[in-house]
Amino acid sequence: MVEAICKEIVFKKDRLAGQQIGSIYFGGGTPSVLPSTALQQILATVEKHFSISSDAEITIETNPDDLTSSKIAELRKLPVNRFSIGTQSFFNEDLIWMNRAHNAQEASDCIKRSQDAGFENLTIDLIYGYPLLSNEKWKSNIYTALELSIPHLSAYSLTVEPKTALAHAIEKGKQPMVNDEQSAEQFLTLIDIVNANGFEHYEISNYSLPGRYAVHNTNYWKGIPYLGIGPSAHGFDGHDRYINVANNAKYMESLMKGQLPETIERLSNTDKFNEYVMTSLRTMWGLDIKKIEQDFGRIYADQTQKMIKPFISNGKLFADGNFIKLSNTGKLFADGIAAELFADDQEL
Repeated sequence: MVEAICKEIVFKKDRLAGQQIGSIYFGGGTPSVLPSTALQQILATVEKHFSISSDAEITIETNPDDLTSSKIAELRKLPVNRFSIGTQSFFNEDLIWMNRAHNAQEASDCIKRSQDAGFENLTIDLIYGYPLLSNEKWKSNIYTALELSIPHLSAYSLTVEPKTALAHAIEKGKQPMVNDEQSAEQFLTLIDIVNANGFEHYEISNYSLPGRYAVHNTNYWKGIPYLGIGPSAHGFDGHDRYINVANNAKYMESLMKGQLPETIERLSNTDKFNEYVMTSLRTMWGLDIKKIEQDFGRIYADQTQKMIKPFISNGKLFADGNFIKLSNTGKLFADGIAAELFADDQEL
């Protein structure tokens, strides 16, 4: 797999020609299970074929149980400078319910170990809106994260995916249904607490101290081109999207034959406009009417200004100069509001 990934990097070396790389993100499954020699091989291939900024953000997703002292020491020898840790909760019963391999003690200890080793740029994931999570436990999770002095956190409402074990258990009455009101209340609680502690809610699911935004994810939301490497990876060149095959065996087989395992999704002007609406509206910077007119045309800007009026009237959106932003109440309906603002090729 590592050899195939390196081959794909070489095949795509001209995709970001003339651009300096500001971020590298090891995501997907759990890349921290790779030995440091494999990570080094991938990074060396990137360094050979691309220009990497001296202050590039290089993130690796990890599970708390992977971040042993020896693993952290290995990663310290690499250019990796940021961990994204799948903490999820600081309560044992919740972690067992989620079928996580780590326990609450490991969730806290791995953060402290990482900081002691010099990894100060950390983000953790938390989940809310699930049946076991009372409002008091949720507040405890938030305050525990803040006490650990991390500069960034991501929080996601539990979603029940079809055909999963959880969905089946809910159907059979073995697990309670997810309570949308509870989820909404916990979302607003999170916003209040982190804002009171100096964090900015800069994207629907992301919170950071001022200026400590995730470089990589922020680039996604701002529509900056990026290269996707590996099975299931997506890439965007500013015009079209490239999607790699999701099957590991097919991915490796294609590359060993000298073929890129990707399909190309051609994006129309309306596709790109709708993506801009979806991503920009999720951020604290909001949707820029002037940018819409400049990048997509006056007809898109006029229609957007017409479509936002009811949401401004009901307080879910507000105008800040040329920028349209979600209120805290509006953030509960972000995806639905964005969908209402989408354009249809036939309408334009």
